[in-house]
Amino acid sequence: MQHVDSRGSNRFEVTEDLTIPKLFYQKAVQYGESRVAMREKEFGIWRPISWHDYFENVKYIALGLVSLGLKDGDKVSMIGDNRPEGLWAEMAALCAGGVGVWLFQDCLIEEVRYIVDHSDTRFLFGEGQEEVDKALSIFDECPKLEKIIWDDPKGMRNYHQDCLISLRELQDLGRDLDKRQPHLFEELVQKGHGDEVALLFYTSGTTSLPKGALLSHNNMLTMGKHLMDVDPCESSDDYVSYLPFAWIGEQMMSISCGLQVGYTINFPEEPETAQENIREIGPHVMFAPPRMYEQMTRSVQVKYLDATWIKRKFYEFSHAVGYRVADMKFAKQKVPWHWKLLEWLAYISVQKKLKDHLGLSRVRNAYTGGAAMGPDHFRFFHSMGVNLKQIYGQTEVAGISVVHRSGDIKFDTVGKPIPGTEIKITAEGEIITRSSSVFLGYYKNPEATKKALRDGWLHSDDKGFIDDDGHLVVFDRTKDVFTLNDGSLFSPQYLETRLKFSPYIKDAWVIGHQKPYITAVMCIDYAVVGKWADEKKLNYTGYPELSQMAEVYDLVETQIRKANEDLPEAARVHKFTNLYKELDPDDDELTRTRKLRRAFVEKRYKEILDALYADVDTVHIDTTITYEDGRVSKINTDLCIRKVVD
Repeated sequence: MQHVDSRGSNRFEVTEDLTIPKLFYQKAVQYGESRVAMREKEFGIWRPISWHDYFENVKYIALGLVSLGLKDGDKVSMIGDNRPEGLWAEMAALCAGGVGVWLFQDCLIEEVRYIVDHSDTRFLFGEGQEEVDKALSIFDECPKLEKIIWDDPKGMRNYHQDCLISLRELQDLGRDLDKRQPHLFEELVQKGHGDEVALLFYTSGTTSLPKGALLSHNNMLTMGKHLMDVDPCESSDDYVSYLPFAWIGEQMMSISCGLQVGYTINFPEEPETAQENIREIGPHVMFAPPRMYEQMTRSVQVKYLDATWIKRKFYEFSHAVGYRVADMKFAKQKVPWHWKLLEWLAYISVQKKLKDHLGLSRVRNAYTGGAAMGPDHFRFFHSMGVNLKQIYGQTEVAGISVVHRSGDIKFDTVGKPIPGTEIKITAEGEIITRSSSVFLGYYKNPEATKKALRDGWLHSDDKGFIDDDGHLVVFDRTKDVFTLNDGSLFSPQYLETRLKFSPYIKDAWVIGHQKPYITAVMCIDYAVVGKWADEKKLNYTGYPELSQMAEVYDLVETQIRKANEDLPEAARVHKFTNLYKELDPDDDELTRTRKLRRAFVEKRYKEILDALYADVDTVHIDTTITYEDGRVSKINTDLCIRKVVD
């Protein structure tokens, strides 16, 4: 077995008795009214919330839950946008001895029903009318669910069901209990232990129903401590919370690291304004899945396409200099003085404004994880001087186990283990992990727990290896690794991320395991390609028609040829088709974190897959699309199958 271990420490210590509520209590007492714990943008104004206000809200929600009958270990679910009330509800549940369960804001009713029922949730916090409607629709199917708590009054005037209670009413119950038992809240907080379950996280479920991972206070806090050992943050730092709390990466930054450091958490006004709000705040630390960085890259590329000739030339100069300097740094070469001068010119002429536009002007460390990021995107951000780092981890290790170190970044790896973490590669090439952050097991699933946890090691089901510099290279999920026609192994994610570097491509699904050649199903970016078509004076009525135009196929083929350029023959895309729609989590084609459900799409689009390996030029599609509101749209079209001409 290959083996690598890394250990270290910082000034913060995680003891066996320390819990998230105890740490929250300490920070609230330490900072009080003097420091801003969080901000939320409302009606165009950033509203500050002090640590004292944060504490008071959490206290009365927690005592309100106790008044409703919450007992130790009871599950409390939350669903809604990123907002202070959501974080208050989570912290209150933990302070009262409960277990927090987050659901994705855009979960369909069936997904809500499954998680609420499977987790044995007793109390559900919903943001407003939409979430309340979802909860009410599944209430009778979830026998353990007792109360639905809402905080946004818009549209709630005529809702009078007995199971409903507003957040304000809940806090009033908490205030009444506090008057009767003024020391109860502190007693509740102090009685917890680090080994107790804090959060129940449901995995993305790429191959089956989501599994509930049980994470203890110690799991969460030690992971945060060890990340801060590598990249310390300051209490004066700003962080923007805009990714779903149901994703472990957001919990990692807002809870595991945020509480330890005490930096300010900023909440966007709406999910749609997140990028604009990030620019206004200018965070010091940032964490996002590759999808977010891909979108940033696409926005820059689109602006380049629309720019004047002189602006394009300045960008091309900055781009060339940035890439050259970044490659020198990747190779750990000394940057000559004349390249430093050119780098400075590139910075003041283009990069400074570009970073500010993306909200990255103050970012000290930017992280990406949760899925593979292609080298093209990675090098793009480093060419602008953004210290972007790959991380590797999973829900079962509280978010992260491996990260790049500043000055030791290799874009084809995910870095080295964080302190306190051991990584091994088994004889079969599987990545296994051992650390204090490894989860307690899967809720109600002893078989899956036994398979994942063996002799204290977490088996990831990911293939990889450790290179000569001690960096971990993640190949792909074991089930997703291709065997090509020449017998070599290949990661489809690698090629998919390269294809998505094009501003015209939003998604790509690569096929080719034990096939005679590689094929791809492409999803165009409707806004970008639509604008391109308008400039070409091409007429179309919607996505299905635009995607099948010969000119669009020519455009997509050009992007594929670029991605094919430096790949071996067996790994190149030989045939492709443009899908008549975007891949969508609501259609179960993607997870809520937008990972491709390969087994599902292979089954759903079997006729397309078969056509890609047959001697045909088109494939007929006759199907229906069901929208979230119940509307049904019939699709009857022919998809072109095109060979890629090198």
